[in-house]
Amino acid sequence: MQTPARQECRYFYGDYYRGRDHEECRLLKDATPPQIWKPALCFTCPVPGILRANACEHMTLRGEVHRPFFILKPRVRVKAYCKKTEQVVDEPRIGCGECHDLPDVFKSDE
Repeated sequence: MQTPARQECRYFYGDYYRGRDHEECRLLKDATPPQIWKPALCFTCPVPGILRANACEHMTLRGEVHRPFFILKPRVRVKAYCKKTEQVVDEPRIGCGECHDLPDVFKSDE
């Protein structure tokens, strides 16, 4: 479903049936503890970009609202975990490197 930032995200849910106006981010709603979501978070959220770059079925994402400094706006911070290799994924856009082989273009000859 399209977010308020006009990007596709499988974690965004909007219910507009018969005049309803309910929107939520299920990634933040399912977090422990649940995080407060606002539509403005979608404009800086990295999740749609991660989902476009890496569609691995073994990778799970956890999101949290993070405010680096008091004067800055809150942002969504994402952590990824690979269920197949049971390890934390450092770069979610690329993946763990074990589930899918990288093309030769990305491999170095060193």
